[in-house]
This record gives sequence, C-alpha cells and structure tokens, in this order.
Amino acid sequence: MRAMMLDAPGQPLKLGHLAVPEPAAHDVLLKVLACGVCRTDLHILDGELPAHKPGMVPGHEVVGRVVALGSAVTRFRVGDRVGIPWLGGTCGHCAYCAAQHENLCDTPVFTGYDRNGGFAEYALADARFCFALPDAYDDVHAAPLLCAGLIGYRAYRLSGVLGQMKLGLYGFGAAAHIICQVAVSQGQQVYAFVRRGDRQSAEFARKLGACWAGPSDAPAPAELDAALIFAPVGSLVPAALRTTRKGGVVVCAGIHMSDIPSFPYGLLWGERSIRSVANLTREDGELFFSLIAQHPVTTHVAPFALDRANDAMAALRTGAIDGAAVLVP
Repeated sequence: MRAMMLDAPGQPLKLGHLAVPEPAAHDVLLKVLACGVCRTDLHILDGELPAHKPGMVPGHEVVGRVVALGSAVTRFRVGDRVGIPWLGGTCGHCAYCAAQHENLCDTPVFTGYDRNGGFAEYALADARFCFALPDAYDDVHAAPLLCAGLIGYRAYRLSGVLGQMKLGLYGFGAAAHIICQVAVSQGQQVYAFVRRGDRQSAEFARKLGACWAGPSDAPAPAELDAALIFAPVGSLVPAALRTTRKGGVVVCAGIHMSDIPSFPYGLLWGERSIRSVANLTREDGELFFSLIAQHPVTTHVAPFALDRANDAMAALRTGAIDGAAVLVP
C-alpha cells in the first residue's frame, strides 16, 4: 500500500510502500477513504512533539471502510464505514482509566503517533476506540469531525457552557469553524479572534455566525464568559484573560503551545481559571455525534491527493485554508 511516512522531524513526509497490515484480535482493518490533516500532525512533523518511532505514518482523522476484522471484534462488520480518532487505545486499569478519565491514561496509544495513521491507503485501529459515523456526512466532510470536531467539543464542554454565553474563539481554523456552528445553534454569542490583518478568516467566521471577528491582540467589544484557544500561541492566554469576566474560564485546546508569558495576578484574580484539554474520551465522541445529529454543522474542506500531503501541511501552516485540509487516497 502507498503511505506518506515521517523519517525524521523537520523533514518532509516521503511517499513509500508498506505491506497491508494484519488485524490483531481487537483490530479493524480499514481501506482509507479520507483522512483529515490536523495541527497535531504539523507539531509532529516539525518536532514540537517528540517522535515516538521512525517511519511513522501520521493522520488521526481517518474515515474508512472495514475490509477485515480481528477475531474478537463484534461492534463492526466488513463493509461498515468507521472513524478512527486520535485516542487509539488505553490501558484500562490505571487510576485515570478506573476513574473514567481515559483521556489521561498513563500509557495511551495515539493514532498517527504510536501506531500508523491514515496518511495511507489502509489503516489498522482498535475497534473499541473507533466511531460509527453519521450518514449525513460524506467521507471528506466527516474526516475533520474526528479531531477538530471532537477536541473542539471537549473544549466547549470544559468551558462550563450554561445557558447563553459570550464565547471567544482564538484561532479560527478547523476546530473553531466547527464549534462556532455548534455554539451559535445553541444560542451562544461567538467572538472570533484571528491574526491581525487576516480579513479572510474574519469574514469566514462571520459567515458561520460569529457576531464579531477581530484581531487576537484586541479586546472583544464585550466581556467574555469563556474563551477557547485553538492557536498554539502562549501569549494568547493573558490576552484572553484580559477580556474574560470574573468567574470565567480560558480553555487551552491544543496538545502543544508556545510558552505562556508571565502576567500580573490581577488577570487571574476574580476566580478566573485556566485549564487545558488533553485528548478525548469515547464519551466525548458519542455526545458530540448525538449533538450534531440535532444541530448539523457544515465542515468546510480542501481535498488533497495522498501524495500531496506536504502541500496540505504547508497550507495548514500558513493558514491558507478556510476550514480543514483532507487527504483522499
């Protein structure tokens, strides 16, 4: 099978050929139909997240058709369409797993990081951590839901969403463009913060229902109840605190962020809080897919051929895409 592989951090992905893998007892083997490109893939490519093994195949927003089953799989059948997310497995017995915090497992397995992901023609996954996908979304438009959608939703949940809120979204990429639609459909006022001078992203946010869009270094026209930071820029934390009300929360939604600069305690005082999002749980997935069945979203995608994965990465790095890049083998 063809696959895009990472030989070393800082190097472009290389197109190569690998044997089609054989499923273990709990695995499903998927023929990949589409795979979203996530900023986490970019962090791995750039070495901001340490490589876990050489020759890794990235990609953790995988939509595929089941072509083979492990002996212990009962959830899916050959021919089913399945989604593979970032969290590919957990130990099931550490203190975090036992407390139903599997996203904090001490020995997790991540798709496209610990085991090969979806930048390939076939992918293996533990069936217990896969999702059935709603028929309303075709393959390319379903792919971003599996990380951008899920992580955006977990960040939204952790903001303590209650009633009508003034919600800030910092960095208007794949995750923000999905959760913006969810929030607006639930009656929230969304304020989109984009890079100064990025009129394209500001206009995109307004089209998706944001009541305001402006530079990330500017205050919102109203105090925020909560802010979700999707851009990996540590200086946005004090900026978000400055425009968040007393008792509000700032949620850092990425797996990697540049250092947070020091800031006066007064920005935190007033029972404001800062918290991070780590990975996802299977419960997040079930709740999210139930939610978008009631409040459908439109994922905006830019398809790329598999062998153009490096072009997709470059477009993501420069912010040239409204929505999400998706590889189609």
